[in-house]
Amino acid sequence: MPTTPPSDARPAELFRHGLDLLIRGDMEGWIALFAEDAVAEFPFAPDGYPRRLDGRAALGPYLRGLSDHIAYDAFPYVEVHETGDPGTIVAEMRAEGRVTATGGPFEMTYVAVVTVRDGLIVRYRDYWNPLAVPASLTAAVND
Repeated sequence: MPTTPPSDARPAELFRHGLDLLIRGDMEGWIALFAEDAVAEFPFAPDGYPRRLDGRAALGPYLRGLSDHIAYDAFPYVEVHETGDPGTIVAEMRAEGRVTATGGPFEMTYVAVVTVRDGLIVRYRDYWNPLAVPASLTAAVND
């Protein structure tokens, strides 16, 4: 897919494009896929982490901070499920990468519910497992 997906890209195409951007380390490109008024929710986030971010202005710094700690190398498993709403998908995925401060491995599984309108993500619910965060990442973030 080109650098910028077409505005009529289906949610699954837009989401997969976003994963490609993450693998390339293009966090600004990933952030640009979100609408200005997008809402991102992290229902399982532990204390000290945001559970909800309102708007691209709040989401941008959070995601840039994440990229300071994690470099995504691959998403070897991605399964996208269509829903009754043509603008909403459910994605199951596994990420592999590195903790940038230590070079240690990073692996995480996710389930994300993604809603797209007018070619941009308007709602992103990320059900990541905070108990699976590798010790090397916890140490890097808390140093």
